[in-house]
Amino acid sequence: CADSAYAILAKHGIKPDYVCMLERTDFTAEFFKEAYEGIDGGVLFILASLVHPKALSYLENRSFMLVSKPSRMCLDFKLHLFGYLGGGPSVAYMNYSLAMLLKHKNIILIGQDLAYDEKGNSHPSDYKHGSNFESEEEHIEIMAYGGNGKVTTHGIWVYFKSFLEQIINENIFSTTYNCTEGGARIEGSLEKPFKEVCEELLIKDLNKPFKKLNSL
Repeated sequence: CADSAYAILAKHGIKPDYVCMLERTDFTAEFFKEAYEGIDGGVLFILASLVHPKALSYLENRSFMLVSKPSRMCLDFKLHLFGYLGGGPSVAYMNYSLAMLLKHKNIILIGQDLAYDEKGNSHPSDYKHGSNFESEEEHIEIMAYGGNGKVTTHGIWVYFKSFLEQIINENIFSTTYNCTEGGARIEGSLEKPFKEVCEELLIKDLNKPFKKLNSL
């Protein structure tokens, strides 16, 4: 999941396998300030190598790894054996890139509304920095989820959406489902209710936790 979603999931008892962080600000680092007993264990936090030092200090007693984006600066360090992840402008792109690298045949997007809600809020009510955190940005109309009507968004979200649509289009290995059930249409994804996709795809017991791999 995305860094900003982790606290929301944890408060509802939902434990992700991976949590990604891309941005480098101290503001973003605050998403990891609070620890969640019973949830944190077994979660791997995957952070871009340029995140704020506060993020690392908050994760001191949790499992995390640093990865580099394939940016010109990171490539100049010639640490190619460590690999690269992401390359896009958003943490959603980073998560999608990870799912591709893990060869998931089905990728389900949820919470990628990339638009304001009916009340003009930019984020959920339990978002750490407030539901109207980005509500003052210029509003732009784009196609709504389901193709019926329009929703309002802003320029940065349109930018994020275009990168996400590009990587979905390039991913010939996976089927991408958009189960957000609202917000903006993300071209290239199949729009289906989350409950329906879960009933179709989540039919096997994964027997977690998985067997640990040996160190390289």
